[in-house]
Amino acid sequence: MKGLELAERYYYAYGKGMVEEKFPELKGRVAAGLVGQGSECLGFDDNISMDHDYGPSFCLWLTRKDYEAYGEAMMEEYRKLPKSFEGAEGRQESLHGSGRVGVLCIPDFYYGLLGMEDVPENNREWMGIREASLCTATNGKVFEDPLGEFSRIRNGLLDFYPEDVRIKKITARAAAMAQSGQYNYARAMKRGENVAAKLALAEFTQNAISMVYLLNKRYTPFYKWMHRGMKGLPLLSEIGDILNLLALMEEQSAAWEGVGENDYLYTLNGNDKCVLIIEAVCNLVLQELAAQGLTDEEDNFLENHTLSLMEKIKDPYIRSLQIMEG
Repeated sequence: MKGLELAERYYYAYGKGMVEEKFPELKGRVAAGLVGQGSECLGFDDNISMDHDYGPSFCLWLTRKDYEAYGEAMMEEYRKLPKSFEGAEGRQESLHGSGRVGVLCIPDFYYGLLGMEDVPENNREWMGIREASLCTATNGKVFEDPLGEFSRIRNGLLDFYPEDVRIKKITARAAAMAQSGQYNYARAMKRGENVAAKLALAEFTQNAISMVYLLNKRYTPFYKWMHRGMKGLPLLSEIGDILNLLALMEEQSAAWEGVGENDYLYTLNGNDKCVLIIEAVCNLVLQELAAQGLTDEEDNFLENHTLSLMEKIKDPYIRSLQIMEG
């Protein structure tokens, strides 16, 4: 059973009754669900995931005032709940897995993930939060939230980045994809710098994946799950399959044998299959950028679109940031 389903069934079997019976004074004030760190919150957990941080568990979120008055007592009752449930043994927490479930304070929960207790108030604050952190703060499922305070913040975050911030991040990804994949990969291969070439491909892949999420207005997950999560995206999910081909591609040194310093300065080495894959990914991204009205340039080199993208930003502060910042 998936961890998220297990958590919900466990809450309604034992948790809800515990809260209502032991803490009647908090009726209508406790949010319950499973959100945060862990593959189960993304729905990506499998049999391999069960070796740590898996088992019957859920989160109970309280306002600061309620947490200070009842948090410790409620956590004591939470610990008394049955450890095994529907064939799943008690949660075995890893060294870094403690504190993810149980009774939590709403502002502290968000501060621990985002560095702030509430929805960012301006573009500067939004720019300072990592995509993966926002994904972690908005994943999983809220089983119920009668007070609505936890969901108020959650929904504000799910509205996604303000458009100026999104465009700035798209600009940074376009610049990084061009630099790593369309420019430095070839230069590294010409020099026989195989490690540098692999690093360039990794940089390109990570930025390409983030670009796809940004174009979908979805937050990019933690690196371990960012490729897996592309399968469920409505736009450009096929790029995930293309990047898988890039990851599995055999070594391409033979395509660069006999190449001189000035060869392929302004053309592509079509003998290198990685080059062809990179260009295919960039072309698909450019088509979507045009479809969203973010560029009207036709050049396949992504760096040549960055100025056009920056011009779409209205906030003077965001527009003043360095091209690759974001």
